[in-house]
Amino acid sequence: MKPFGFFHLKGIGGQIAALVLASTVALHLVVTTAFLINRSDRHDAPPDGAHQLADAALLLGAAEPGERPRLLADLARAFPRLGIEMLAPGTATVETSDSPHLHGMRRHLGPGFKAMQLAPNGTPERVGVELPDGTMIVARVDGGPRPWFWGAPWLMALMTAFICVTVLGLWAARALTRPLSSFAEAAENFSLDGTAEPLPERGPEEIRSVARALNRMHERIARLMSDRTRMLAAISHDLRTPITRLRLRAEFIEDEGNRKRMLVDLDQMRAMLESVLSLLRNDRKIEAVTLVDIASTLQLIADQFGDMGHVVRYEGPASATAAARPDDLHRGITNLVENAARFGAEVTIRLAVSDTALVVDVEDDGPGISDARKQEMLEPFVRGDDARTMDDSTGFGLGLSIARAIALAHGGELSLHDRKPHGLIVRMQLPRSQATRLAA
Repeated sequence: MKPFGFFHLKGIGGQIAALVLASTVALHLVVTTAFLINRSDRHDAPPDGAHQLADAALLLGAAEPGERPRLLADLARAFPRLGIEMLAPGTATVETSDSPHLHGMRRHLGPGFKAMQLAPNGTPERVGVELPDGTMIVARVDGGPRPWFWGAPWLMALMTAFICVTVLGLWAARALTRPLSSFAEAAENFSLDGTAEPLPERGPEEIRSVARALNRMHERIARLMSDRTRMLAAISHDLRTPITRLRLRAEFIEDEGNRKRMLVDLDQMRAMLESVLSLLRNDRKIEAVTLVDIASTLQLIADQFGDMGHVVRYEGPASATAAARPDDLHRGITNLVENAARFGAEVTIRLAVSDTALVVDVEDDGPGISDARKQEMLEPFVRGDDARTMDDSTGFGLGLSIARAIALAHGGELSLHDRKPHGLIVRMQLPRSQATRLAA
């Protein structure tokens, strides 16, 4: 680790340290400015009428009665805004309520002086001070003292600290949470067909390093899966040629029984290769997303199986439009109905539509699948239970896995459930919001 690497401004630690330092400096500047503005010993501090009246009362109270008129005239010239004057005892009307000025004046005057609120005589308010000998002086005092909490340096410091912490929190939320959210979104939208955008490499150095590593990992995984798909597809495709040659040679077998059995085995091998190629094509997810009437697709599949002699019913709305890959969706539902028709006498396709999801249930009245093997049955090349696998010559364990891959490609899921009193329900859930995003 580099010395003082924590203070590297391109990293998260350096940016947080710089922001905390800047916030601390700003806090001290505001506190210092507030102290300089509100200090009581400033020469240019604005005059306080209540304090001026209290000082005048103390000066007149200490003076001889004969000196008071001259002092009063001097005070009137010194403090013209007070409008200070002297009243005879008993001529002023005293209010019962206290002015905000009076508490501070009484502490400043001390014993022997009485500060009181006089009856209003226009604005500003009139405050009187009764001297120890009963003489009263009256002055006009503008406004009142500011509340104890308003403009105090400690309040400014508190507000500045709150602002600094808020700015720090907002910055951390934007600089850290947003890249992490993009990582989560990229993981949800991870695909191998090259349609997903790479993670943006911006933000602090640590975030950029993680984004670069994830982008490289995505490229390696996509390249690995593409190589695997091409290899398996090539093997499956190349095996068609020897299977065709074997089929031609089998036609020359004189034994009718052996010839039929060999042709059945070759047809089964060819069907298995076609299933593998279908699975590999689905893994590549090359089909575009368009608006599809899901209800019409399900009704079409039910009619197709009905034409082949199976009892397949559709139950659901007459129309339900959503964004999907039409061929993939048709192939997935067809695989589910084919499995259900193979093991059950009657099949029901149900469609339920909500604001957030499309739910397609394919039900059959067959023997069902045990709970212990439901999850295992979703994997490729896994065959069903003995009760459900009635004919070893049919099926290769790819139908459910292909349907599950199609559901996952649409942002949904595939699950198996028991049907009462017997049978199986294969449920494909497709989120409508995910389908809309894929279409966009």
